[in-house]
Amino acid sequence: MQFHPAFFSRCFAVSALLAANLLVALPALAQLPPEVDAALARAKLPREAVTFLVTDADAKAPPRLSHRANVPVNPASVMKLVTTYVALDQLGPAFTWSTPVYTDGPLQAGTLHGNLYIKGLGDPKLVVERLWLLLRRVQGLGIQTISGDIVLDRSAFETVPQDPASFDGEPLRPYNAAPDALLLNFKSVVMTFVPDRTAGVASVSIEPPLAGVQMQTSVPLMAVDCGDYRATLKPDFSDPSRIRFTGSYPATCGERTWPIAYADPKSYAARAVEGMWRHLGGKLGGMTREGTVPQSLKPAFEIASPTLTEVVRDVNKYSNNVMAQQLFLTLSLQQKGSGTLDGSRDVVGRWWRERIGDDPPQLDNGSGLSRSERITASALARLLQSAWASPLMPELMSSLPITGVDGTLRRSKARAAGAAHLKTGSLNNVTAIAGYVHAASGKRYVLIAIANHANAAAARPVFDALVDWTAKDN
Repeated sequence: MQFHPAFFSRCFAVSALLAANLLVALPALAQLPPEVDAALARAKLPREAVTFLVTDADAKAPPRLSHRANVPVNPASVMKLVTTYVALDQLGPAFTWSTPVYTDGPLQAGTLHGNLYIKGLGDPKLVVERLWLLLRRVQGLGIQTISGDIVLDRSAFETVPQDPASFDGEPLRPYNAAPDALLLNFKSVVMTFVPDRTAGVASVSIEPPLAGVQMQTSVPLMAVDCGDYRATLKPDFSDPSRIRFTGSYPATCGERTWPIAYADPKSYAARAVEGMWRHLGGKLGGMTREGTVPQSLKPAFEIASPTLTEVVRDVNKYSNNVMAQQLFLTLSLQQKGSGTLDGSRDVVGRWWRERIGDDPPQLDNGSGLSRSERITASALARLLQSAWASPLMPELMSSLPITGVDGTLRRSKARAAGAAHLKTGSLNNVTAIAGYVHAASGKRYVLIAIANHANAAAARPVFDALVDWTAKDN
């Protein structure tokens, strides 16, 4: 027997509505578990600063614990659960991004007499290794010299002026990188320091090679304990065309890598592409610049990204903000033909009303790196219950950090190590976790805990106590 797809959509909507009514209709439980209450007191956090919800993953029973579950709060990176689940549902777990490459002139004796175009379509993981492979594919066409320009087309996403220091005053933190249709290596450089005791220096290398950027190739060694080696190096990143160090490197540190966001993100893509092209022995007669691909051109080839399932794992396990924003913008790019924040908010809002019901989240960029995003614990629980009942449950759940095992929960001090898959979130004044806990009884619970308070960073032991209390259910 075959059913029309609309039948399944209606069933999904009915089950979501029943779950919503169950969570909203029941009164909040009056008492917090004693161990959680005691942890709150030790953390000097008032009850009004936290939101807790523990309920069956299958939505068949009343919540085990509900405290301020219908109050909109800032979830920090827990909001990535919304973005990643909607992406899995709308795009499919096998979805991939393509990056097409075009030429507009004849090839003669290894020289392309014209321009080379690279069009970004939102690939969130076009890292150094894959940029190298893309340019090797160009050389595989027989091109060694480009007489014209390398043109980078970033028009698929709206370009929103963004100051990387505006959010928290940390412009060199890679997590502050802005989304980009042609996002290369997260607009970051990775510096590697390798000490050579015989020579008395540490060699310094940088990836990717950046055109027009001078890089200091060594720093003196210093015979001190390895403490804050970054401060000891006394770096100077003020000039985007030069990376230098006025200090020294502790010999006891051994080999270390240090990723930073490039100081001039607007020029990063052009510098990275041209730098890698020349590093591979390619020659360029013109310049590397921004532009758009002529509509008459057909791709010479395309490279594909890892699957959405792999990307979602990176987003959630390691809370990658710019990858989450790439996903968010891809939703409107795929449905509306252009990746815009307003368009993606509309896509998620419509999806939420159709699949989850009322109480939609207040979205900004979909990553949680925002002061304005809001969601209630009851709404987030309905999303997680919907995911639990979905064929996509394995993909979403396996992307979440495991307590005491990996990702952002690798150092979790919860005694229930391995028993919970939880997305974490943290901002100034915000700490959050949300996901699934496997209890001793064999039940699977949805757990949400969010603190919005000046002392929110002290909430982690409180959350550990809640995870342990949930896991002990028998």
